[in-house]
Amino acid sequence: MKKKLTEDLTLFYFPNFPKRFNSSSNKKHSVTIGIGGNIGDTKKIFDNFILCLKKDLRFTLLKTSPLLKNPPFGFLEQSDFLNGIISLKTDLCPCSFLKAMQRYEKKFGRKRSFQDAPRTLDIDIIFFDNKKINRKNLIIPHKNWASRESVIIPLKYI
Repeated sequence: MKKKLTEDLTLFYFPNFPKRFNSSSNKKHSVTIGIGGNIGDTKKIFDNFILCLKKDLRFTLLKTSPLLKNPPFGFLEQSDFLNGIISLKTDLCPCSFLKAMQRYEKKFGRKRSFQDAPRTLDIDIIFFDNKKINRKNLIIPHKNWASRESVIIPLKYI
């Protein structure tokens, strides 16, 4: 099912997006991540990523948003993106969580050629509990999250 929001923005509903996986977890930290991609079969990549998170004992999946198809920003000469939000719990600290997510990006073929380049799977840490972190390699909450339709629209469904 799909719901056209504007000429450029469409929400898509699939079996894993949106979905409630667990209502609770005994893990310490609540994390909200944004996922995006525009290379390959993005929906299939997202489904496989969900499968990996479900099998990974370090994480408890809570819920996902519908997926938003939206135009790129920054580098505009590329295909539209699919973006979504995933809410989960973990006992990992923020830096270890970042490393785990970067490994998943690599596993799904992410290449870092230049800023805002096309990609198979981009994972952004939007929130990690209510922490504020400002390091060279990790900024939480995610920089500019509140001005990105690719984050704020799916986030409304979490």
